Amino acid sequence: MRKALLMGVAVCLSMAAAAQVPLTNKGGSQYQFTVLKSNDAFGVQNQGQTGTCWSFSGLSFFESELLRKGKSKDLNLSEMFVVRKMYPLKAANYVRMHGKSNFGEGGGFPDDLLCLRNFGLVPQDAYDGNRDKTYNHSEMLSLLEGMVKTLGDAKAVNPSWQKAVDGVLDAYLGATPEKFTYNGKSYTPQSFAKDLGLNADDYVIISSFNHHPFYSQFVLEVPDNWNWEKVYNVPLNEFNTIAEQAVLNGYTLAWAADVSEKGFSFKDGLAIVPEKDWMDYNEKERLALFTGPAKEKAITQENRQLAFDNFETQDDHGMHITGLAKDQQGNKFFIVKNSWGTKNECGGYFYASLPYFAYKTTCFMVNKNAIPKELAKKMGL
Repeated sequence: MRKALLMGVAVCLSMAAAAQVPLTNKGGSQYQFTVLKSNDAFGVQNQGQTGTCWSFSGLSFFESELLRKGKSKDLNLSEMFVVRKMYPLKAANYVRMHGKSNFGEGGGFPDDLLCLRNFGLVPQDAYDGNRDKTYNHSEMLSLLEGMVKTLGDAKAVNPSWQKAVDGVLDAYLGATPEKFTYNGKSYTPQSFAKDLGLNADDYVIISSFNHHPFYSQFVLEVPDNWNWEKVYNVPLNEFNTIAEQAVLNGYTLAWAADVSEKGFSFKDGLAIVPEKDWMDYNEKERLALFTGPAKEKAITQENRQLAFDNFETQDDHGMHITGLAKDQQGNKFFIVKNSWGTKNECGGYFYASLPYFAYKTTCFMVNKNAIPKELAKKMGL
């Protein structure tokens, strides 16, 4: 997941301190949503000109977990702490693989779990990654890519090369704190995560593809899964059930999906899968798709798989699903918190239809306690 900033309908959400409230009929849309469930989340962040959506969405998910548990009412976790901790690991993997693996800004929810488990977490006040007006890592990334490419092509490397990588990271992002003070108490990143009560073992990542056996785990074949983490594989109907029931029962989801579709419009606050191919609609019909409830494509295990195999569904972007709504025709939509700032029709949120979720999701992360017991048993949890 590495999307930075896209331009993207209409009916919207505004954010109060820790809960979203739906509005209606902005921008000429005929969509009218009724909220079925709205789970707490902190304010919308902006990843700026970086491909670090996986950190923003993953940490927003952790924040909602804390809110759900009544642990914190004002916490903002540092996304750049996780980014800073992952870069050396990605670089080492790239060099050891002689340049035959992925290196860049992209990552996934396994990275968030890896950081939580091995390094802990810190609040934004303890580490902001040298943020100026916005985040922009293009110059830093250019330097890092040049370094690791040279190392990956080398026949032998100086063991001190990792110090050079750390030097670049420290110059641009700053060194991560070994200790810090929060609310008058001294912490290390590990003790802070422990005090929050976040445990990486409480979370699982779930997908649904038929090129691997169901009710097993497999390495999800997307470039940004650089450390080859495994996900749980379940049939599509159960994939959808786990997600919907989790949200209705007060849990949220860290969501990885393709957002390069014609039916995705962040600007307007809507993500849908039109029934027909985009080119089969005339211009007037295309506009109508976003102004009123549209008939959507029926999603099956087979057409979901085909889209993935044809590279039509890719691991574009990480987001945070916080609620569930329905339109005036009873069609269900997930309420999604994004990390592209608040300047869209929905204050940084959008509505993603259940067909869009079923078709374009690569995986999602959820608290394993949110999975219905009979499904958890099938999965071996």
